[in-house]
Amino acid sequence: MAHYQQAPTTESIQFELRDGVAWIGFNRPQSRNAMTWDMYNALEYYCDTLASDDRVYAVVLHGVGGEAFVAGTDITQFASFTAPNDAIDYERRIDRVVGKLETFPKPTLALIEGACVGGGAALALVCDFRYATGTMKFGVPIAKTLGNTLSITNVSRLVDMVGIPRTKEVLMMARLITADEAHAAGLVSQLFADDTIYADVAALAAGFKQRAPLTLQASKALIGRVQQQRRLPPEVGDDWVTTCYMSQDFAAAVDKFVNKTPFEWSGR
Repeated sequence: MAHYQQAPTTESIQFELRDGVAWIGFNRPQSRNAMTWDMYNALEYYCDTLASDDRVYAVVLHGVGGEAFVAGTDITQFASFTAPNDAIDYERRIDRVVGKLETFPKPTLALIEGACVGGGAALALVCDFRYATGTMKFGVPIAKTLGNTLSITNVSRLVDMVGIPRTKEVLMMARLITADEAHAAGLVSQLFADDTIYADVAALAAGFKQRAPLTLQASKALIGRVQQQRRLPPEVGDDWVTTCYMSQDFAAAVDKFVNKTPFEWSGR
């Protein structure tokens, strides 16, 4: 496998180029691959550089370790949030990175094992195709964990993919969707066995080498334009982003995660 040159220095993102397919691995298995700022920066870097790399005709995103695709953003990073702009800037940053993956001009495939939640769910949603094992759990359980909110853009993505009723179950009931449910709903294109999924997804990615590149780019771009027309400006949701992230509940939930302190939801 060839290694990409001038790659970011973080070891938490693995990169390999194999037979024209770029493999991007989220590599923090000890934290179920929860995303750090450096990991988001590295992913953005690869979205920018691989878009114009003629050696690459498809990209596969996957989690390292077999227990998780990505289990959200690393919660310890929220401990420094003290002002409304901290919350708004964070959601804009996530929207920018996720948006670059969404508009990446080549086919993207998410290989999902285990937890695919929070920020991981957002990343998987914008890939062109999702393939999973039976261990996949998909959702955004922030109503149980942090008491924050998604940006309105990521809410829109979730509604587009699973519909309003299931979006309410995911966000308001904090319910995790199983692999079988995700497959039945069309969220996941196909389920594979634990011991074959890497080979199976590699074979699917290889198939794009035989398809017309301009047709692939045009199809993805035109579908993206349709989606964009249905979306509201990001600032339309800033009031609730500020309310949730600046709440006593959010601060207490982060403190519970970092310092193992007890708390109860107060609604403030």
